[in-house]
Amino acid sequence: MTTTTTTPTAADRAAGPARTTAKDRVLALGRAELTLLVRNKAALSYAVLLPGTLTLSMTTVTKDIDLEDAGLSLGMLVLPGSIGLALILAVYLNLVGVYVIRREELVLKRLRAGEPTDTEILAGSALPAVLMGLVQCVLLAVSVGLALDVPAPKAPYLAVAGVAIGLAQMVALAAATAAYTRTGESAQLTPMPLMLVSMMASGLFVPLEVMPDQVAAVCERLPLTPVVDLVRGGWTGGMSPLEVFGALVTAVAWTVLAWWTVRRRFFWEPRR
Repeated sequence: MTTTTTTPTAADRAAGPARTTAKDRVLALGRAELTLLVRNKAALSYAVLLPGTLTLSMTTVTKDIDLEDAGLSLGMLVLPGSIGLALILAVYLNLVGVYVIRREELVLKRLRAGEPTDTEILAGSALPAVLMGLVQCVLLAVSVGLALDVPAPKAPYLAVAGVAIGLAQMVALAAATAAYTRTGESAQLTPMPLMLVSMMASGLFVPLEVMPDQVAAVCERLPLTPVVDLVRGGWTGGMSPLEVFGALVTAVAWTVLAWWTVRRRFFWEPRR
């Protein structure tokens, strides 16, 4: 019995090892980050349970708000608000800590020495949080819709657009916030201003329609407000083309501004 061995040709040796694609690199980073997330029971429980818990609390609190003058039902307030909570808690708040801790552990610096580009490193690290946020948006929409008897969306494409832009925006804002966060301990504090402002002034708990006009005009320009408006418009079907365009421009502008900040200010090594 004879065996045949294959000797690499000169062309094979010159070509070197096979290069991976951007998709392969992002998925590999995502799998590694998912493994770390599953092992961190506290962070996983916080990201999974908190949006649903706050949604339940929001349902009881908002019952005292006069929604008839705003032309909204309880379900039309709570459902988009629950999706906003999932985006900001499961994605934004979670990712700020991920980026800062991986930077402090020199993981980002080592990854930068390999094939992945800066964008691939950030995207791969964000992939588990984005998938978790997307799943929570779907589960909350279904559960709140059934519990509060919310009808099927009249313009589902608006809701899909709102969630998609919201996911991208939260990733960009998380990376931008991490750029100004020095340590893993301070990563628990630096996301709080945006999180609290979004929860109180972006229509999650209190609809903009019941606010004074001057206050509502400012709140309309907040990062999460156009996302919530698009999701709500997807269910009500009541957004005009001009309103849709305005919401898209505001949401995209915040996302672009956040990525611009990341490109200029993001640190890949521990901050001293």
